Amino acid sequence: MDLVVQSADLATEAVAAFKAACLAPRIARRAGAARLFDVPDDVDTRKIATALAGYWKCDAAFVPSTLRAADFRLLVMDMDSTLITMEGVDELARLAGKWPEVAALTAAAMGNAGVAYSQSLRERVALLAGVDAGLLQRVIDERLRLSPGAAQLLAGARAYGWKTLLVSGGFTDFAEHVQKLLGIDEIWANSPIVSQGHLTGEVCGPAADEGRILDGAAKARLLHTACTRLGCPRSAAIAVGDGANDLEMLGAAGLSVAYRGKAVVRERAKFTLDFAGLDGILHLFSDDW
Repeated sequence: MDLVVQSADLATEAVAAFKAACLAPRIARRAGAARLFDVPDDVDTRKIATALAGYWKCDAAFVPSTLRAADFRLLVMDMDSTLITMEGVDELARLAGKWPEVAALTAAAMGNAGVAYSQSLRERVALLAGVDAGLLQRVIDERLRLSPGAAQLLAGARAYGWKTLLVSGGFTDFAEHVQKLLGIDEIWANSPIVSQGHLTGEVCGPAADEGRILDGAAKARLLHTACTRLGCPRSAAIAVGDGANDLEMLGAAGLSVAYRGKAVVRERAKFTLDFAGLDGILHLFSDDW
């Protein structure tokens, strides 16, 4: 078993501490990451690694040496608070002067698997009725930022020949912009309904899915569909997300990653990235070293 340790500013001292405590016979280093080869895979070593990760504020993942990027075909990604640093609906509400009410509903939906996402989204968008649709572009211009490592992750995906799919419960305006920035193959998202230049307070899903709200179940379904088109099993799919509406998608994938995940997501994902950028996903694979 190998141990991958990473963070945005991984200290040399941290790597040395992991190497000594986890009895690693060999390590490889790169900016922000280290791979410790042939680490004992036992309860005590895992406890030590967890404690060190907490002390040094880094991610530490035990990964089989046989885990190879070349064995995967599909990368499915959430957008809000995953590929980008914001919750788009919240930032639209902020510009419209309705942030507290909308953000409270968003937090509940993202952190609680028991909250119905579709209903939550409808409630949030209803609060934005009458808002100037031009604020959507202002959010893109003033607020939308890619998460650290997003560009590197997509570059790696292209290098490995992975199909890339963005599935978002957020808005198409933002998803299309992210698609252009990162060169994502395919996007699916929801759209606020606009009439005479203003939001009506209603929302619909993708026309190709009969306008049904894109929720957690839809994300998992789209992962299944993409695998079928590619002729690959779900075990060849990677999924990354942060909120409760990503759980079904993460559960359907062969490899699941919680990026800055809510507690309910971190508990269920195979790997978590709390400190490293999204390119940390690539570092999990032995053929990336």
